[in-house]
Amino acid sequence: MTEQTIRIQGMTCNHCVMSVRRALAAIDAVEVEDVQIGNAVVRFDGSDEKRKEIDAAITNAGYSVTAHE
Repeated sequence: MTEQTIRIQGMTCNHCVMSVRRALAAIDAVEVEDVQIGNAVVRFDGSDEKRKEIDAAITNAGYSVTAHE
């Protein structure tokens, strides 16, 4: 499993945190370690396919992914 911090633009409050957490938790084989305003820490298999799925979930929740670390 790979742990990554994802930088997210557009999050401003605890509602945003909960929206991102719910979106990420709905993805199979992704463990949500932490979500705070501006970033999320997740664990997954490290594949590009799963990374794209994570990015899509965040985008569909109304936010923008700016970086993976």
